[in-house]
Amino acid sequence: MYYDQYRAEQSQQQLAWHETLELHELVAMQANVLIQLKRVINEVQETELKSLYLEAIEGIQDNLNDLLPFYAYGPYPEQAYEMRNDEPAFFSGSLLGFTKSSVRAYATAITETATPALHQTFNRHLQNAINLHYKVFTYMYQRGYYPSYNLTKLRMNDVKSAKKAINMPF
Repeated sequence: MYYDQYRAEQSQQQLAWHETLELHELVAMQANVLIQLKRVINEVQETELKSLYLEAIEGIQDNLNDLLPFYAYGPYPEQAYEMRNDEPAFFSGSLLGFTKSSVRAYATAITETATPALHQTFNRHLQNAINLHYKVFTYMYQRGYYPSYNLTKLRMNDVKSAKKAINMPF
């Protein structure tokens, strides 16, 4: 009984900061990938591969539709911010996602490496990925594409981007 009451109370409260940020990361990444997949699917000619693309598109759309309702548990007035519709914002966001993935992949790879020369190579590549990530982030931040210090704008940008990706024809 106490657990049910606790869950009911918790479901009405605001998301915690750490889960709000994880939600942001997942929605932003998936919206960006969904737009990319929808842009290129008509160029995929091979039937089985096209089927995999369609499965990925449907899965990501389902994921976003599942995640978007959680934005209601965070602070943002939905009508207060208009997302830019710039191609540079989209392309730089894709590059930012790639660099973030590279940093994570190289960091993991280093922990699995026993060969000194390969470890040094991975470490050099990791540092390059970190530096490029910072440059791309700075580019986006300076142009207003990534309002990282304004959680309200950041979250609203996620919602608008995800809705755009879901509704984008292909």
